[in-house]
This record gives sequence, C-alpha cells and structure tokens, in this order.
Amino acid sequence: MKTQHHPLLFKKVTIIGIGLLGGSIGMALKKNRLAREVVGVSRRQATLGYSLKKKIVDKASSNIVKSVQGADLVILATPVQTIVTLLANIGKHLKRGCIVMDVGSTKTSIVEVAEKSLPPHVFFVGTHPLAGSEKKGVEFSSPDLFNKSFCVVTPTDKTNKQSKEKIEALWSHMGSIVQSVSPDEHDKILAFTSHVPHLLAYAMIDAIPGKYLEYGSTGLKDTTRIAGSNPQLWNDVCMENSKNVLSVLDEVVKVLSGYRKAVTSKDEAVLIDQFKRAKSKRDGIR
Repeated sequence: MKTQHHPLLFKKVTIIGIGLLGGSIGMALKKNRLAREVVGVSRRQATLGYSLKKKIVDKASSNIVKSVQGADLVILATPVQTIVTLLANIGKHLKRGCIVMDVGSTKTSIVEVAEKSLPPHVFFVGTHPLAGSEKKGVEFSSPDLFNKSFCVVTPTDKTNKQSKEKIEALWSHMGSIVQSVSPDEHDKILAFTSHVPHLLAYAMIDAIPGKYLEYGSTGLKDTTRIAGSNPQLWNDVCMENSKNVLSVLDEVVKVLSGYRKAVTSKDEAVLIDQFKRAKSKRDGIR
C-alpha cells in the first residue's frame, strides 16, 4: 500500500527516550514525512546505534542539551518521573516558539511542572497515546503503532491554542484518533482503564505459587500479559497517580468482595448476574 504523505509540520524534532514509544514516533514521523529532521536521545549507546542503523532517527546522541537546541518540537518519551525532571531543566535550552510534548501515562503532575518550569516563549502540550505493549525497547518500534488507536491530549486554560492544534494534527497524521480531556480527568480515567489493571495483572501472577505456573494456559497468559511490563515504569505511574489508583483499588475490592460473598453463600443467581454484567461491559470494548 502506498504511503500517504502529509504536509511538513516541523523542521527539527528531538525525541528524548528512544524506546518503544519514542522509536515508534520517530518511525511514524519519517514514514509520513512530518519532520525534516528527527533527532533521538538516549543514554545507551546500543540504542543510539540501533536507531541510526534502522533509520528510526536521522541523528542520535546522548547529549540532551545539544540535541534540543534549535528544535521546533521536543518529545519527552521517558518514564513519568524522568519527564518531570526534564521539564524542570530543559527550558533554558529551547528556542523561542518551541513546542514540548510528553507521552507520559499520567498527566496532572507533568502538566503542573511544565506550566511552572518552562519559559513563557516555550509551549507545552500534554499527550498520552493509548498504544504500546508489554514489550520494552526500541527494537519493538513500529511506524504503525498508533494506527486507529486513541491519543489523549490534555490541555488547560494556559495551553497555547495553535500549539495544541498542531500537536493534534501531528497525532492524526500518525494514525491516531485524538481525544481531548483535562489532566485531572485523564488520570481518573486511566486509573480505571490502565493503571489498576496493570496492578491486578502483577498481583494475579504474584499470587500463583511458582510450581503451578507450568500449568498456565492461554487464558492465564492473556489475563496476565501486561505483568510483563517494565516494573520501574509502573512504579512511577502508581506513585504519580496514587490518589486515583487507591480509589480504583477500593472499587475493585468491593467488587471482589461481592464475588466472594456469592461464592461463600453459593448464590449462583447473584454470581451469574455479576458475571453477565461484567461480560456485557467487556463485549462493549471496541
């Protein structure tokens, strides 16, 4: 199928963090010719070498300061707590009119730090592409990772309108369906749909005695697939979004208590009704 090319949106884009997401963004930018030059930043020389060899980026460096100088767009694709640290330090190295975008899994703290730390001539737009996998590393990157997936943009009343529109166009051209919600609402939603599900996957696999794992079927593998995700990343997410994570955990405990009560009393009607309700919701996921 012939690649569809879109208007050039940026001259120079710098991606800090060339993992699965950062690498996929680099590939999507190049595939769709949305940037004239894509620069990748990583601390690992192996990642830099791989990214250049596979043409994921045009240039690669471990020097953040030099890499962001002159960039029209800087993308922060690192773990959440590293994003917060970067936002507090890179502002003075960015040119006037530069847009900074993150792809972090939480938003409230990131947006607060960005609006507090970045100089007024630099524009921040928070985003979260709801795409990826439990795999970690640039070698799993794909230019089509974002096709038909949602990307949440989290503006506030301080967000520059033109910058927001440009970032929304960027994600649309990379194949995403763009949704806009506030940072607080994003964190409430994702606690339900992503953050706590990861905790439950970790908990389920952790609760199973190791000697029983060899009997795990496809069902167990499907249910706990995301427990193969990066532990440090999900630690950061839980710490940054602790209030919402705890609230959702309480809701899950209530539901599990209902299941336990039905099983204890052998109330099949109640248990089947609860399962039917859950199945109906699951069937409604697109």
